[in-house]
Amino acid sequence: MPNYALLNNVNHAEVKIITDRADRYGDNVMRTLVFPFEFRNAQAFYPILFQRDDEDNYSPVALFGFQERENLFLDESGWQAPYIPAMVRREPFLIGYQESTREGEPQRTRVLSIDMDHPRVSTERGEPLFQPLGGRTPFLENAADLLESIYLGIEHSKTFVAAMQRHDLLESMTLEIELKDGSRNQLIGFHCLNEEKVQGLSPEALGELNANGFLMPMFMVIASMGNLQALAERKNARLRAGGEGAPDG
Repeated sequence: MPNYALLNNVNHAEVKIITDRADRYGDNVMRTLVFPFEFRNAQAFYPILFQRDDEDNYSPVALFGFQERENLFLDESGWQAPYIPAMVRREPFLIGYQESTREGEPQRTRVLSIDMDHPRVSTERGEPLFQPLGGRTPFLENAADLLESIYLGIEHSKTFVAAMQRHDLLESMTLEIELKDGSRNQLIGFHCLNEEKVQGLSPEALGELNANGFLMPMFMVIASMGNLQALAERKNARLRAGGEGAPDG
């Protein structure tokens, strides 16, 4: 279970964050949320699909493997792609909220929180969070900036998905990939953009999407689908090497 704490330079003066990429640090994930602000970088390496939750909401995700706890970009030497999505990089931090009262009115302030039980948290090695006199280190400042981008990206992602739904561009997909060992991997429960419908959008619809900053992210999602075959090739290479899951690293 996570053990979240509001980050401060008194209780966490000695805390360091391990930045190595490995199974034991929680990097053996099949997928992660991605946001429109990072689609351009993510689409160069990962398929970007949409996943529906129990409340019928869709979220864009970057795909790293074909089964749970499988990350085909992870090996004994680390993460084998130049870009790592923001939701992976932000660990073990998250945005928390602090309740207060100002002039009799309740206020809710965003604060930086940390999961003290996360395997990246250490007092022995890693990137320090605070300087000797208590100021934030550049590492922590970068982490705070990343979380702010994620916070803003969540709302942008919702409006992007709503626009895709409004134009009826999302469709369910079932992808079956046959591997070199004769086994088949099925991707079920994901959605993608219907490229034919995208091509059929009216000039007015394209203008609306462009005005809202959705046109480029939409094209990035479509371009990312070419990475499905590359992901299958990574799986085949893993099978040839005799490993079914992500190594510990």
